[in-house]
Amino acid sequence: MPHASTTAASPASPDVSNSGWDAGLVPQPGFATLGERFFTRLPPAPLPDPVLIDFSEEAGTMLGLDRQAAQAQDFVEVFTGNRIPSWADPLATVYSGHQFGVWAGQLGDGRALRLAEVATADGPLEVQLKGAGRTPYSRMADGRAVLRSSIREFLCSEAMAGLGIPTSRALCITGSNAPVRREEIETAAVVTRLAPSFIRFGHFEHFGARDDIAALRQLADFVIDRFYPQCRAAAQPYAALLREVTVRTADLMADWQAVGFCHGVMNTDNMSILGLTIDYGPFGFLDGFNANHICNHSDTQGRYAYQQQPQIGFWNLHCLAQAMLPLLLDPHGTAAESDDESRQEAAIALAHESLGAFRERYAAAFLARYRAKLGLATTQDNDEQLLAEMFGMLHAQRIDYTLFFRNLAAISSTDDSQDAPVRDLFLDRSAWQAWAASYRQRLQLEHSVDEARSTAMRAVNPKYILRNHLAEIAIRRARENDFSEVARLRQLLSRPFDEQPDMAHYAALPPDWAGGLEVSCSS
Repeated sequence: MPHASTTAASPASPDVSNSGWDAGLVPQPGFATLGERFFTRLPPAPLPDPVLIDFSEEAGTMLGLDRQAAQAQDFVEVFTGNRIPSWADPLATVYSGHQFGVWAGQLGDGRALRLAEVATADGPLEVQLKGAGRTPYSRMADGRAVLRSSIREFLCSEAMAGLGIPTSRALCITGSNAPVRREEIETAAVVTRLAPSFIRFGHFEHFGARDDIAALRQLADFVIDRFYPQCRAAAQPYAALLREVTVRTADLMADWQAVGFCHGVMNTDNMSILGLTIDYGPFGFLDGFNANHICNHSDTQGRYAYQQQPQIGFWNLHCLAQAMLPLLLDPHGTAAESDDESRQEAAIALAHESLGAFRERYAAAFLARYRAKLGLATTQDNDEQLLAEMFGMLHAQRIDYTLFFRNLAAISSTDDSQDAPVRDLFLDRSAWQAWAASYRQRLQLEHSVDEARSTAMRAVNPKYILRNHLAEIAIRRARENDFSEVARLRQLLSRPFDEQPDMAHYAALPPDWAGGLEVSCSS
């Protein structure tokens, strides 16, 4: 980092004597009203001589902050954790969860702090520092985040927003030369994340596993009142909440599959109660299509492979339902006995009914997204067969997923005169020709108009995604104190559907060396 100290020494606590920088932000109590069973208040751990690596103007508008504000050193100090502003109330939350399908017990914000919750035009927003130092939930870890993973999270948070996929946002990333030990010595960074809430399935699991029904009910009531008020009027408010989370999760899984996004570590503690994409660790976007692609090098069993994600989302919802069973058993908190067998059976049936919304919702969302990707304006009986044949063809030849759909928008519905951009992705041209013939028949069946279809397809099929090799180039340059590629990628990916002709090389096939890149849970 330019101008950063080479020493590992850090101040013992943040500077509170010069904490007047507030940029007009108005604090809200929010999660803090739940009480200290749910969190621990503590300050972030400062880093020496922090510098701003990049700032997202799009995320900044959510807080009324612009790039000029981000250039101030006070801004850098606050969003690194070196100064605590007047609007802050830093705390780390406690949760539990299943990791790689195994109950892991108590977890919690091990390196993240909710700096504050602030009022915005669109409602309260949590401001969270990731990489802010040890907390009571760090489990012997250092509480830090490293530059490489922080750049990846910063860029992907904003890229997903550009794609229109529900996600936490990233306001900025700061860095320091403070050393952090992983497989090798790296340098520290802090990402400022934004979301209406970072409540996870794991928050419910934590209190459910401890039979703390009062806290479980308090948490569920908070979530309903803040985010799902329509559930309050239902005959069974907690069952209605479970169903709403189920539906949002199904939609999110369809979104991920449609853009070829692999989360990489879909533990229950990484699942948002609001249906947001959170905790960008060993993620990746598909290059060559492989239904079995595993983006996380730590996932040796392939639990979180691309094609497994919808089923894992459903499995995680079952864990949430299990945690919520006491609330379904006694929705009003008035039952004298909680072990009545008939009521337990009724609660389990209610949970299954709520979870039953997943399969139908996911199937409908999946088909809707892929019809849009193929430019189909109507529904026909053979659509699923057309999709199955397409996936089989893409998988067999490892066709670049993003380029296939983007280039498909250019073909004619009547002849093969404009097929070259997509046809040339195939080694086996005969496979393409056979499928293309079926696709053209389908287009002709609904009297598709090429120009209108092409425009519609380009609006849902991105030209630019955060490919691993693009992130890696930005990381390598940042390690040499050149942050320009981080900013360039962020700007590019904020408009992923636009042609941006001067940036067209970012949409090219990945280089051969990209196949050797690995990402893992180490960050």
